[in-house]
Amino acid sequence: MLTPRLSSLWINFVTPVPASLARPLVEGLKSEMVCESDLALRLFPWKPIGFDEAVARALARIRAFDVETRWSDAAPAAEEEPLAAEHSQLLTDVQHVDASVPAAAVARSFSSIGGENGWYYADFLWEIRGFMDRLLGGVGVRRGRRHPTELVAGDALDFWRVERIVPGELLLLRAEMKVPGRAWLEFRVEPTGTAASRLTQTARFYPRGVWGLLYWYAVAPLHFFVFRGMANAIVRRAAKTLP
Repeated sequence: MLTPRLSSLWINFVTPVPASLARPLVEGLKSEMVCESDLALRLFPWKPIGFDEAVARALARIRAFDVETRWSDAAPAAEEEPLAAEHSQLLTDVQHVDASVPAAAVARSFSSIGGENGWYYADFLWEIRGFMDRLLGGVGVRRGRRHPTELVAGDALDFWRVERIVPGELLLLRAEMKVPGRAWLEFRVEPTGTAASRLTQTARFYPRGVWGLLYWYAVAPLHFFVFRGMANAIVRRAAKTLP
């Protein structure tokens, strides 16, 4: 009864691995994977280590944040698509928050968002959205982040992907959850004084047909509630980090 498709959906539900990646792994189990030749041991100078030791080393590197790449960081390059505000189909939600803290502190705050740090506001709603995404075969929010405070372009961040980052200034995330369209979330901070700055948080969405429009306007009330609260929480968190 457990076909590769059903098995991959189950793996998607109980682990961070999305169904699109789990399915070829499950299908690969039909092939014999036991190595019966010792030719490699005789030809190469290195010796393999045992499974238990390999897992212990991997977990130790994860705990020390000494992991250069993860399975969740692999993704095809995004298609180029303009984000011009004048585009007739582009829908946006923009939040501005003035902060009495330096821009660098605000940037550190939004660059630490997601993963075990949470989304600073209404985390339970993000968890519900992630659960719904997994039911649809998406990645959910359990991918976390590679490092608790550092990000680079290409990093997975829950069900987002870091598309662009300018340290101390900008973070642009591209949505990888199941949505009827394409979505981005941008954080940008600009100094407005010696110890003052302004955070601009922008959600952008290109709807795909009628379903995309219905989706956007159905969640618009939640957008205002969550995005406004998150922008304010980013500034409050930045203020707490100051000496």
